[in-house]
Amino acid sequence: MTSVYEEKNISKAIMRVGLPAMLGQLTTLIYNIADTFFVSLTKESATIAAVTLCAPILLIIMSIACVFGMGGSSVIARLLGEEKKEEAGTTMNFCVYAMAFAGVITLVLGLVFLQPLAKLSGADADNFAYTCDYLKWIFIGAPFIMLANGFVHLFRSVGLIKEGTIGLVLGNVINMVLDYVFIAILGWRTAGAALATSLGFICATVYYIVCMIREDHRGNQLVSLAPKRFSPNATMIRSVVSIGIPGALITVLMSVSNIVLNNYISIYGSDAVASYGIAYKLNMIPILLSVGLSQGVAPLVGYCYGGNEKKRMADIVKYTVLYGIFMGAIFTAVFVFFGKPLAAIFLQDSVLIEQTGCFLKILCLSAPMLGVINMMTSYFQALGKAMKSLTITVLRNAVLFIPGVMVLNYLWKLDGVIAAQPVVETLLTIICLFMYIKDINSGNHKSTAVQYERK
Repeated sequence: MTSVYEEKNISKAIMRVGLPAMLGQLTTLIYNIADTFFVSLTKESATIAAVTLCAPILLIIMSIACVFGMGGSSVIARLLGEEKKEEAGTTMNFCVYAMAFAGVITLVLGLVFLQPLAKLSGADADNFAYTCDYLKWIFIGAPFIMLANGFVHLFRSVGLIKEGTIGLVLGNVINMVLDYVFIAILGWRTAGAALATSLGFICATVYYIVCMIREDHRGNQLVSLAPKRFSPNATMIRSVVSIGIPGALITVLMSVSNIVLNNYISIYGSDAVASYGIAYKLNMIPILLSVGLSQGVAPLVGYCYGGNEKKRMADIVKYTVLYGIFMGAIFTAVFVFFGKPLAAIFLQDSVLIEQTGCFLKILCLSAPMLGVINMMTSYFQALGKAMKSLTITVLRNAVLFIPGVMVLNYLWKLDGVIAAQPVVETLLTIICLFMYIKDINSGNHKSTAVQYERK
């Protein structure tokens, strides 16, 4: 089979890299919904609220992996486009060891500051204990959460797309099975949900390491865990981190904005937090599918950029945006017409079902715009233009979103807080299109080779 990087049919190339990434994101979403579903069986809104409040902390842990996962992926894809396989393999080796070290540091700091972090996330007297239970097991599994999430990006960049997806699916399936065992059978509530999550990521990490060992034995110079290959230098670290930190800040700022949002929603009580938590999880379906499509395509864009294939790169971006808009429009229609029946899967109280359905109708209005926003974010990351990618994120989660929540809360209370997302993303879509048009018209589309120092 032709390498995906050499595939001439644009739509086929997008599907080959995009569909596995979307499948991986979909299984991640399913396990998130499974967490919420099994926790909701306790019929305590405080436990659902606790899982919702912990979500931003889990995202921050994952974002640390992005420093080396997404940063490394961008650098590796461009190096392969420039036919520098040795440097690409050395970069991957460095990223794996860096993620493992960062995970251990996060584990220690997370357990030391567990209770302050629970309070910071918005926990109150009703759900504080449940929030702490969840966070404890998440921090214990932090090294594996980081490795598993970073491996997905690194594997895609070296062409191991199938293996990257299998590991993600494997971890999520194990997570869902353990959710049932720990919550429905053993009654461990939020602690059970978090333990299932950590064990799922442990299994995924083991799978990825086995794949790397196998590929190394087959002579694949891009994939090696050998300590002797660990030879980072200032240029390598700077190349990875300069892309990775802005990429990580994307998730961190998203988590910060969610924490702000959760604190505003918590003003209206645990029932409001629970309703938003269900609506948010359902709305994550189009969000994560869009993220998966754009992230899956990113290495392909980076490869074209490294090889100076301008026309092919532009076509890939155009078709990916159109597919994303179409997919988002379908989900908007589904959620508008079937919001309440979907909410009823997780809730029994008729008032909460009505409220959740209303929240979902508001949130889903921005789904078609995700095709533009997420692709533009991945586009600038793939090209190594991290500051432009970061600009989109800062606008989305800080400059526009936080003031938007405050103003809309003042004007329309709870409904205004929920409406902040579609309002902000409408404005951001216009900004993203302007940034992209300006970039492609600048004529500055020649990849700068990543020159590593040779010893």
